[in-house]
Amino acid sequence: MNLPKFFTELKRRNVYKVAIAYAVVAWLLMQVASQIFPFFEIPNWAVRLVVLVLIIGFPIALIIAWAFEATPEGIKRTEAADAAGQRSRGGAWIYVVAIGAALSVGLFLLGRYSAPVRKAASVEVSDKSVAVLPFENLSGNPENAYFTEGIQEEILTRLAKIADLKVISRTSTQHFKSSPDNLPQIAQQLGVANILEGSVQRAADQVHVNVQLIKAASDAHLWAEAYDRKLTDIFAAEAEIAKTIADTLQAKLTGSEKNAIAKRPTTNPEAYELYLKGRFFWNKRTGADLRKAIEYFNQALGKDPSYALAYVGLADSYSLLYYYGGTASPADSFPQAKAAAKKALALDDTSAEAHTSLAFVLESYDFDLKQSLKEFERAIELNPNYATAHHWVANGVLSALGQFDRAIAEGKRAAELDPLSLIINANVGEDCFYARRYDEAIAQLRKTIEMDPRFYYAHWNLGEALQLTGQLNEAIAEYRKAVELNDDPNVLALLGQAYGRAGQREDAQKILARLSEEPRSRYVHAYSFALMYLVFGDKDRAIDEMGRAYRERAGADVFLIKVDPMLDDLRGNPRFEALVQKVFAHSGATPEESTPPP
Repeated sequence: MNLPKFFTELKRRNVYKVAIAYAVVAWLLMQVASQIFPFFEIPNWAVRLVVLVLIIGFPIALIIAWAFEATPEGIKRTEAADAAGQRSRGGAWIYVVAIGAALSVGLFLLGRYSAPVRKAASVEVSDKSVAVLPFENLSGNPENAYFTEGIQEEILTRLAKIADLKVISRTSTQHFKSSPDNLPQIAQQLGVANILEGSVQRAADQVHVNVQLIKAASDAHLWAEAYDRKLTDIFAAEAEIAKTIADTLQAKLTGSEKNAIAKRPTTNPEAYELYLKGRFFWNKRTGADLRKAIEYFNQALGKDPSYALAYVGLADSYSLLYYYGGTASPADSFPQAKAAAKKALALDDTSAEAHTSLAFVLESYDFDLKQSLKEFERAIELNPNYATAHHWVANGVLSALGQFDRAIAEGKRAAELDPLSLIINANVGEDCFYARRYDEAIAQLRKTIEMDPRFYYAHWNLGEALQLTGQLNEAIAEYRKAVELNDDPNVLALLGQAYGRAGQREDAQKILARLSEEPRSRYVHAYSFALMYLVFGDKDRAIDEMGRAYRERAGADVFLIKVDPMLDDLRGNPRFEALVQKVFAHSGATPEESTPPP
């Protein structure tokens, strides 16, 4: 075979031109299929079919180009056209290629630069997803706000017990007002297809609740109902609302789920009101409000000693008092939290909230990580929509055990259920930080700060991630911002140690002196002093402080000791490693069973 003659013949028969024109037009058609089909919700198999047909058609087009010729008198076999001296001028193919190429490039660029927007808009949202927006208080008395919030939260809690539904947590829905105008945007932001709106009007012991379920995309009302009940019958109304919503969205309910949403947590209306007031203040997350919450939960238990959820509220309030209170040491809060959680479980062992409360104490105070994990897993089994369980298991025991992939997955699940929660979003970044995925941590924490630039905890965590990537000046700026936003000794210590590492030892000394005065008026974590002594090269005193944190059972300061990058300067020190062994002696796991830092 004479190859030069063969290629000359390919050129003479315009096979090259057809190949180029076919490739350009095929690329254009593939761009149309991949960019335009999704807009009209054409299935993905249609796109694949177009690509397959175009691939199969390529050799067929080349065979036709070889065998036939386009002449002024129409399509003829190449041999006949040659004999008659009829050949195409071949100019048209240039226009085909030019136009096809221009359209292909245009569609490619459109797809490339609009892809993130399209992707966000086309993320599949389950029809079995709902967000319960804040109910409107029509009582004419602002003091009844706690009651209106409580009705909303009770309905949401009952819905969350249905595994076949996706239910957004209250922390995210409370960002919106009652009956907003922009339901499609809110639904897209929360990742749901349906919205429940409502209002509550109370007069003495009479309660009027009005609810409507709306399909957000079309603003179509799927269901609406008004309920007039006595306060003593309000639980039945809440259960009926939850059941009707589940039926309307065609969610499958198991027998245990039907029982769970129909359960009456208390038969005492006064206890119920006091419980709602307790949760109202618990949600505010300050030391003073947590103490008010504790008062109301105790009053609720005075009215009904068998009120399991009131014990859960008590446990959660004491657990957070150490972190938010500023004056409570671990010994002042965690034993009370543990006792309340155990009492709640003794009254109702099917309470996901109670299992979560106990799990939190087991990891934070007892350092019993294995048992804590079992309690978290049981809580999630009982209520897959309970964002707090996913959140706390991720940022606590899973990270402590070095199960980072699972921790980050659980953290992201919590964020899916509570997408506007600042603390959950920040803790997803912190989960990445413990996994030493610093770039991911920085991106997540910057996203959280965009949600609320005044959220000091995100600035705190961002500073740590920046510091560990060598961006010390940027870290100092974040620590300073956090200190400006919240007078927290923990952040002050982080700023001090950063000053020391940046060579600003005099500023670091001033902060250490200030921290040394703080314990006279409030509790300061031993961990904070450990970080400060580390920067001055005094590892023995740093280990002494970590030992004190262990003796005080200082929560995450201790149980994350194996994975905390801020303590890396101590790794390999015999005294420090002995302390790690002590911590894990309580955990039900040995350090070798957890994943060590890379």
